[in-house]
Amino acid sequence: MGQSTEERPLKVVFASPAEYFTDAAPIGNGSLGAMVWGGVASEKLQLNHDTLWTGVPGNYADSKVAAALPVVRKLVDEGRFVEATAAASSLTDGPNEVYQPLGDINLEFETSNQEFKSYKRELDLHTAIVYTTYNVGDVQHTREHFCSNPHKVLVTKISANKSGLVSFTVSLSSQLIHNVHVVNETEVTMEGSCPKRRPTLDKTGIDNTGIKFAAALSLQMGGDGAKAAVINGQNLRIDNADWVVLLITASSSFDGPFVSPSDSKVDPVSEALRTLNISRNLTFSQLKAAHLIDFQGLFHRVTLQLSQLSTFGNTSLNGVGEAIKTTAERVSSFKSDEDPSLVELLFQYGRYLLISCSRPGTQVSNLQGIWNQSVTPAWEAAPTLNINLEMNYWPALPCNLSECQEPLFDFIASLAVNGAKTAKVHSSCSFA
Repeated sequence: MGQSTEERPLKVVFASPAEYFTDAAPIGNGSLGAMVWGGVASEKLQLNHDTLWTGVPGNYADSKVAAALPVVRKLVDEGRFVEATAAASSLTDGPNEVYQPLGDINLEFETSNQEFKSYKRELDLHTAIVYTTYNVGDVQHTREHFCSNPHKVLVTKISANKSGLVSFTVSLSSQLIHNVHVVNETEVTMEGSCPKRRPTLDKTGIDNTGIKFAAALSLQMGGDGAKAAVINGQNLRIDNADWVVLLITASSSFDGPFVSPSDSKVDPVSEALRTLNISRNLTFSQLKAAHLIDFQGLFHRVTLQLSQLSTFGNTSLNGVGEAIKTTAERVSSFKSDEDPSLVELLFQYGRYLLISCSRPGTQVSNLQGIWNQSVTPAWEAAPTLNINLEMNYWPALPCNLSECQEPLFDFIASLAVNGAKTAKVHSSCSFA
């Protein structure tokens, strides 16, 4: 493995908008993540922030547990494992706390009597950008989405190849307790709180005493006839633009693993707006260039070549109207063709996901990276190449991404603080 002189066309390709969460395309900058659904009349960008969890710091050293542990150990020593499991289960304090979804960016586009055609959506692993294109009549509509680590912002550009044909309404929403504030015709914020404890499946007992969060959205637009307005005090309406760039930032009141949400001094609204103010002074091209330098500095460290370049199918968005082979079709045909380029794609997709969900200073990647749509998540599948085709597993362990492992070591170090206290009470162990 090494740097190749030819760039492998590593693209996850879709021929239709997402119908399910696992069909959407993941992007992320380590802390802020989004799933791009790619709808035509209605688009959704589902947002997560790595610090938005239920729960508060706790003391896990329990004298009652310490007293009961010898019983569990004795049962294990006697080979009575079922009884040992039952005895150990009674010592836990209920279900673990869970990762929470921040909210959604909702885009409602103008619909016409003409049907859309030539739809394509792809995640380009070389650029960490999701592209969506489709035609309405003779007009090609294009969207680009990426999540910048250098500027801590999600960027979306919406454009058409003819002037004045970009019109839509944008709004923010969340499953959590929240409120939306329209600052002016080009800016809107959302703030709220997640529950202090894991909600039940029927969502009873939900409160707003957990970690607080905020998202801030600002837009730039171009075109002689472009205009923006506030609709119903909650939404922004853009009409007759040539292009529109949306900038989204998010933050939470999380102030470290040992600070209770009620004691946090972090103001997520101020933090989100501070980050947004840095990005809004830059052009789309400047944000994209910084994103590419940062991401490709990690991603292009490793290449894997198992096939000749000519074995790749036509998976490019270039040439709208051309037939493409989707990733779902490639997965389905793998049993017969054993396409080695799909193995390359899967390997590099694993590296892409780790880069997108784990960076220095962020939280450790959980079982789903930083992507989750449920307030009561189980062990849900991470975004994968499954495209609903029963490949619900993380790709092989990525290599040569030592920076992306830093959050794991930070997390282990934080666990050791309470772990030492617990070990001392439960097992009379001490650590230097």
